Amino acid sequence: MTATQTLPPQRRGGVSRSIAGRSLNEIGLIAAIVVLYVVLGSTAAGFLSLDNQLGMLRDAATVGIAAWGVTLVIIAGEIDISIGPAVAFSSVLVAKSAAEWGLGIAPAILLTLAAGAAWGGLAGWLRARFEVPSFIATLGIWSALGGLGLYLTDALPVVLPESGLMDVLGGSILGVPTPAIVMVVLFFVFAYVARYTAYGRSVYAVGGNAPAARMAGIDLARVRVLLFATTGLLSAITGVLLAARLGSGNGGAASGLEFDVIAAVVIGGTALAGGRGTMLGTLLGVGFITVIANGLVLLGVNSFLQNVVRGVIIVAAVLVNVVITRRARATRES
Repeated sequence: MTATQTLPPQRRGGVSRSIAGRSLNEIGLIAAIVVLYVVLGSTAAGFLSLDNQLGMLRDAATVGIAAWGVTLVIIAGEIDISIGPAVAFSSVLVAKSAAEWGLGIAPAILLTLAAGAAWGGLAGWLRARFEVPSFIATLGIWSALGGLGLYLTDALPVVLPESGLMDVLGGSILGVPTPAIVMVVLFFVFAYVARYTAYGRSVYAVGGNAPAARMAGIDLARVRVLLFATTGLLSAITGVLLAARLGSGNGGAASGLEFDVIAAVVIGGTALAGGRGTMLGTLLGVGFITVIANGLVLLGVNSFLQNVVRGVIIVAAVLVNVVITRRARATRES
């Protein structure tokens, strides 16, 4: 007998409708991506070319790797807006460490990953220990890392030394961009963690009802620190891959990335109020955002208007998310 079958009939129906709602959101995203491919394939020159598709995979990885961690953060009812500057500073840190501080490539990468987990953990600790709203805690990290990255480089790129490892990280494996491979591997890891581990269930419980989760014995402080340490680590991974791709670290890179990441997560159906969301939905959201961005470039849309389109998409996604959340809440209460 399944867990759903053991529920009372009225509750069982609510669960079924909730699952159907999530599936409908994912099916809708798949249909939207297919429509975009048909439209852009016929109107944007070069959209369906192999080189462009591989380029989209690279772009998707820049958004997607961080999005896996941000999905869990938002499911837990929190927010992390530090992604863009964190990625840029990570690219600077790995380049400075390897090129100017004499650490070598491998130690520089390890230092960058450890630093990413540390500043993310700091934001989580501020949230857990002092009840600082996660928006404020990560806004502080956003400002500090953004300024530090530009200060250390005088807003100039820091060139990486020659390295076979960085060539692989910035290149391809069997024709597939390495960042895309990393993104897919991490997707399966986080999908498993979210669905099949006690930690993943704790994240959903905290987002659904934090006081009840505390009474059930879940360590809220531990969960929150781990959540933000994870997003910091994923931002550092993205920064290392970006530096390998560009051949340098740049404090001005990844500007606005946090908005693309949050948009992808929300479009994927994760509730901003917490307690609901899937990695599959976020994956589809990443695909949707990436195709839109690529299509706008190929169609020659003005870069400022591209930001307008992204803003409209984000607002529309939030509105749809709010409607779905309200309906789900009404279903649970009925």
